[in-house]
Amino acid sequence: MKALEFRRNIPRYAAARLAGSFTPGRGSGVGPMRLVDADIPELPNQDWEIVRPRLSGICGSDLATIDGKSARYFEPLVSFPFIPGHEVVGDLQDGTRVVLEPVLGCLSRNIDPPCKSCQEGQLGNCEYVTFGEISPGIQTGSCCDTGGGWSVAFAAHKSQLHPVGKDLSDEAAVMIEPTACGVHAALSTDIDPEGTVTVIGSGTLGLVTISALRSYFPDVKILATARYPHQKSLALDLGADVVIAPNEIKRAVRRMTKSRAISLSTEDGNVDRLTGGSDAVIDCVGSSESITDALSVTRPRGKIVLVGMPSSVNIELTPLWHREIQLVGAYTYGTEKLADGSVARTFDLAADLVDSAKLDRLLSAVYPLSRYQDALEHAASAGRRGAVKVAFDLRSEKERDLL
Repeated sequence: MKALEFRRNIPRYAAARLAGSFTPGRGSGVGPMRLVDADIPELPNQDWEIVRPRLSGICGSDLATIDGKSARYFEPLVSFPFIPGHEVVGDLQDGTRVVLEPVLGCLSRNIDPPCKSCQEGQLGNCEYVTFGEISPGIQTGSCCDTGGGWSVAFAAHKSQLHPVGKDLSDEAAVMIEPTACGVHAALSTDIDPEGTVTVIGSGTLGLVTISALRSYFPDVKILATARYPHQKSLALDLGADVVIAPNEIKRAVRRMTKSRAISLSTEDGNVDRLTGGSDAVIDCVGSSESITDALSVTRPRGKIVLVGMPSSVNIELTPLWHREIQLVGAYTYGTEKLADGSVARTFDLAADLVDSAKLDRLLSAVYPLSRYQDALEHAASAGRRGAVKVAFDLRSEKERDLL
């Protein structure tokens, strides 16, 4: 079958890092990923199914891997060669249309008893991602045994598969996985019903997070940053009250929260620090600059939720200590505790939100596997090119005949 395969190759990885530093996404042309004829994955046991993708999204973590920018932290948690792709809507062999919940937890690894995180329904925090009946991999798309969505077929455990209703289009269904990340991030803020939240970044993660915040906390004040006009328009439409350029964040949060500013003279000019700030900040970028901004606009004893995947960062942590700010990660999903005390699967909440907020509009472009370099370069420059989400389209007869 045809698949985009990523192999361990240090020289090519270095070449990808160099190419990606000049043009984001360009690492796909020189790096260790190639369009190959791969074997269909073998099913570990009767609890697994073969899935044939319809659409498979491209996310920021995929692009970081392709451009050689992903953290070395993940090296022992993946197995080579792997086929990327974890945002997937596809078909089972009986024709059932499903979306993939990609985390490979204790149940899919046939580990009994399961770890504490899996017992509590927090699959993204599984302790045993390198053990069990399959090779290491934190999720589908990083495990050599399962394959991934950037192919004509891959293997998935039945517990990972969610049937899709007929009223949800493929374009909507492929948005469920990233939306689940936004739902988890929004609910992780523990925000007061009438509090203030700042969302840094209005790419895919930022936009779905804004939508989730407005859905679950209808009375909160939401301020968001956006670099491009289409991002600003979408952020406002999805529920942000105020959208500003990234370099205006301190002034805007000061106005929103009625904080005071402390002006300091430095070698680089005058710097304003806020006495107060947002009750919560959700960082959907994950860079040194964005985390620094988050620390500068979070009130004392407020919370920063880090959604954007960071790598190596260089930040001043004094405000974290002095203002007793919480800095927490929001990696994936599992189950969520809602305001009324009930518990729900994050994916179920995300499917409802995709439908009600019409998040299928965030899918901007699709490409066949054969044009993977164009697709990845488009995804890497999505904001600048007026796009949000880019995906591979395997629905055509020609693509499906590649099995």
